[in-house]
Amino acid sequence: MIIGVLALQGDFEAHARVLERLGASTRIVRTPADLHGIHGLVIPGGESTTMTLGIEREGLAEPLRELAAEGTPVLGTCAGLIMLDRDHLGVLDVTARRNAFGRQIASFEADVNLVGMNGSPLRAVFIRAPWVEERGEEVEVLAEVEGRPVAVRQGNVLAVAFHPEIAGDGRLHSWLLERAAERQAKEPA
Repeated sequence: MIIGVLALQGDFEAHARVLERLGASTRIVRTPADLHGIHGLVIPGGESTTMTLGIEREGLAEPLRELAAEGTPVLGTCAGLIMLDRDHLGVLDVTARRNAFGRQIASFEADVNLVGMNGSPLRAVFIRAPWVEERGEEVEVLAEVEGRPVAVRQGNVLAVAFHPEIAGDGRLHSWLLERAAERQAKEPA
């Protein structure tokens, strides 16, 4: 199983390390050709304006939309949540608010209980983090902080406002691998 990690900006290498620790092969994704043959995708945190420019420059917007529309599991973290929203790639029926909790100096950590996530709460690292401002009916809120959605799921797309790769908790990456394995098992040989 090959999981792609969008590598236009942000700490994509940390996501690749978590995935590899969990037994997945990873592929750095910078162009549309890099998407061929992957079974899942991580859109990491970073700076959403820079990521948008990179996606436009490389012609990745439509291929990323098609990948998600085909049912390929996607995990977006922090800026990845923003990139997946209505105003950017339009993969998730949400509107994200950038820097919702404040600027860099307002970064924080919190224990977050995610619906459907077994075990103890996840230690979530919020760095200039967004939250979900609006959402469509098909979007399930999995976690909130201060009454604001910070983890949502729609179909095979999971997006969180924090950085699970920093805290070292691999459960969200495991979710991605499980969805990818389920999808791969359903595909004809």
